[in-house]
Amino acid sequence: MATEEMPPIAQLKGRPIGRILIKMGKVTRAQVSEALELQKKKRGPLGQLLIEMGVVEEADVHRALAAQVGMESITLANIDIEKSVIDLIPAQMAQSYRIVPTAYDRETNTIEVALASPDNFHATDDLKTLMGFNVVARITTAADMAEALNRYYPEESAQSMSDLISEIGDDEDLAKYAGRGESIDLDELREMAESNPVKKLVNLVLLQAIRDKASDIHFEPFEDEFKMRYRIDGVLYEMVPPPRYVSLAIASRIKVMSNLDISERRMPQDGRIQLQLRGAPIDLRVAVLPTMFGESVVLRVLDRSNVQLSLDKIGLRDDDLATFRQLIKKPNGIIVNTGPTGCGKTTTLYAALTELNDPGVKILTAEDPVEYDIDGLVQVQIRPDVGLTFARALRSFLRQDPDIILVGETRDQETAQIAVQASLTGHLVFTTLHTNDAPSSIARLLDMGLEPFLITATLEAIVAQRLVRRICVNCKAEHKPTEEQLMRVSLRPEDVGDRVFYYGKGCDYCNQTGYRGRVGIFEFMVLDDALRELIMRRGSSSVLRREAIKRGMRTLRQSGLLSVYDGITTLDEIGGTTIEEG
Repeated sequence: MATEEMPPIAQLKGRPIGRILIKMGKVTRAQVSEALELQKKKRGPLGQLLIEMGVVEEADVHRALAAQVGMESITLANIDIEKSVIDLIPAQMAQSYRIVPTAYDRETNTIEVALASPDNFHATDDLKTLMGFNVVARITTAADMAEALNRYYPEESAQSMSDLISEIGDDEDLAKYAGRGESIDLDELREMAESNPVKKLVNLVLLQAIRDKASDIHFEPFEDEFKMRYRIDGVLYEMVPPPRYVSLAIASRIKVMSNLDISERRMPQDGRIQLQLRGAPIDLRVAVLPTMFGESVVLRVLDRSNVQLSLDKIGLRDDDLATFRQLIKKPNGIIVNTGPTGCGKTTTLYAALTELNDPGVKILTAEDPVEYDIDGLVQVQIRPDVGLTFARALRSFLRQDPDIILVGETRDQETAQIAVQASLTGHLVFTTLHTNDAPSSIARLLDMGLEPFLITATLEAIVAQRLVRRICVNCKAEHKPTEEQLMRVSLRPEDVGDRVFYYGKGCDYCNQTGYRGRVGIFEFMVLDDALRELIMRRGSSSVLRREAIKRGMRTLRQSGLLSVYDGITTLDEIGGTTIEEG
């Protein structure tokens, strides 16, 4: 059929795809009716069915989909994009988000970008957050995008951290701030935060951290240097440091991205950056802390696609998994998860709640902060600054008709007593403590002022845990441990016999560390009559530990050694993570 001139986008936006293709002159009403009939039998997008019928080209459907969401289309093969425009977006970012900039208006700070999919609207939001541009998006075909990325951003052209830091060192506009200390006014701060080399460096650090599955990113100013470090699998690794004088520029850039006050440099500030990288939602929790030599900035990376919210995947052994499932199905009682900061307690409790999450069950959580949004859970962010404490939230929870309650942390007597009250009135309560092992949690609860009879009446179990690094599967190799390595975990050569031990040699996949990823090791202390009797008599932690072991408790050290024997981790990891049982 004859091709009509493309109608104005305003006339097409929001219309059904069939109607848009008719208006574009690409199909007839009869062809759309035929495709709609076919759609009833063979489910699928109407545009795809029209392509399969052979009545329309893929490029035309693409243009129609763009028009539907109000986007113009563009053919990248027909234009030459200036190098100055291409340089505005780092290669890593263009490749990660599948975008190509086509034009830039300095006066309005507006960048035009081409996308391969109208569904990729998150890329434009992130571009605004990360780079501070106003963004106008146009649509192109997947083939056109692949060719343009190959032409303008070939993989080997990606700027390395060293290249970017050299570019920053050569930037005269930034160099003028060297030695200025605190004598920088607000306009200059904004100028520093909008500097393109600074934007590119911050973006590269963020994208690399997310790619390497880092849990935290540290920017730390010292007297004579500025450090950038990642925490991967619990261990900090240092990156190539930029010049000392860009510390203020980087702190200001991150504040702008997280909507914090860039003029406030004397008080701590907390914020949040939300991104979508390759379709995966990523939250960055920002904490800014004033120090002697400037502001230290730490970003906690919460990659929801990377977290395993399933009890099957957190490292529980089969018998522990069966025990835990039995515990979380109880109608009431308190289950305490204990361990130091960063040992995976939140992930374990989220995994338990995910398993219990059901339309017939009401689950309320009080957290500080809420780390992952989970559909079906009513989650409350604790805000002590306005008086919303764990105790106050918990008291309100009891009037919300819940079945299951999660209290992020039991910090004081008031919270502990309300948790006990909730348990006694027929609720299942999950909470966390900071203690070294399961038995010492009893002493902590007694120390808070809870009566022994209330602990024995409500507490069902205490689960202690740690995270140990997994041996990299790519460079895993057998080895014979030294006597010193065995002694560190209280083993003698005769104890291990002919067992096979493994370690990671180090490869590119694991950044030469020999480890990749982490797994939990657990200690389950399930209360029975004998343990309750000891608690009533205020038995010490060591007495409770001995009795619990006698009654079948597997300690953290023993759990860790089983992981070593299974070839999951190493003796060095267990020796550094668990304590010797007394």
